[in-house]
Amino acid sequence: KYILIAVVLLITIVSVFYNYSLSSKLEELKKNLATRNNENERLAVAIEKERQEDTYNFDENLIVIYNRVPKTGSTSFVNLAYDLCKKNHFHVLHINITGNMHVLSLPNQIDFVRNITAWKQMKPALYHGHMAFLDFSKFGMPIKPLYINLIRKPLDRLVSYYYFLRYGDNYRPNLVRRKAGDKITFDECVEQQMADCDPKLMWLQIPFFCGHASECWEPGNTWALAQAKRNLVQEYFLVGLTEQMEEFISLLESALPRIFRGSLDHYVTSNRSHLRQTTSKIAPNQGTVDKIQGSDVWKMENELYEFAAQQFHFMQKKMTLPGKNIPQSYMYE
Repeated sequence: KYILIAVVLLITIVSVFYNYSLSSKLEELKKNLATRNNENERLAVAIEKERQEDTYNFDENLIVIYNRVPKTGSTSFVNLAYDLCKKNHFHVLHINITGNMHVLSLPNQIDFVRNITAWKQMKPALYHGHMAFLDFSKFGMPIKPLYINLIRKPLDRLVSYYYFLRYGDNYRPNLVRRKAGDKITFDECVEQQMADCDPKLMWLQIPFFCGHASECWEPGNTWALAQAKRNLVQEYFLVGLTEQMEEFISLLESALPRIFRGSLDHYVTSNRSHLRQTTSKIAPNQGTVDKIQGSDVWKMENELYEFAAQQFHFMQKKMTLPGKNIPQSYMYE
């Protein structure tokens, strides 16, 4: 009898303690959420006040995010930005995520969004890193950064990455890569159906444009492709092609001179256009190309590439009057 009473009493005490602890945690969570909401509101009020007083300087508050896809010529482009930042008086910051992960944890997402939105000392700025698209409006931000990116033909990107892991590049020639010593060609890899040339490895540009949803990272997911296309059109300021880097830089210089002034001339006259080339690379034979292009992943990645190319060429075409080399302009009447 006494043992039963003791057990009931113990359960009651534990239950009371647990409920108290849970209640305290909930209160703490509510306070944190309230604090974060207040921070967002204060930031929004401050920005709106500047706009109403006509003191908000869009150029000096410019934030550009280049969520660079690996092996798309991103090193050449980023080093161009580093060369120009001192001359053009802007900041370049690298987003370095633990373990080369491409998706931020939820706490890091909101911290990152708030940090770069409110970090006045680091504006204007270009942020770059191997990170999937992140929608700032999801976190209640009053302003959104301008996203830019480059996209490459999917098989070319895969072949480049395959040989890069084995032979490295001319950017850091003395660095021993993960697959150093492996002499198997890409053709042989495909013939033997090895993991390093699995078509699923091409599934990278779609998730980078798709974002942080779980479906984005499922190879062959049709929703991910559709979302990547939506984001490319609605959320990206400009997406260029690796194969047309000069044209990409030229458009950026025309549209965002605050950061990219003088970029095309510097790119053409410096060694940036030849930076980071894979040391040894063998083009795949036609049989290999046919096998890769028969995969669903290649077809979807190539569909995104062709879609991006269409948008990019459309932007180029609209820079001048039809049939004339005269820049487009507009006026108020």
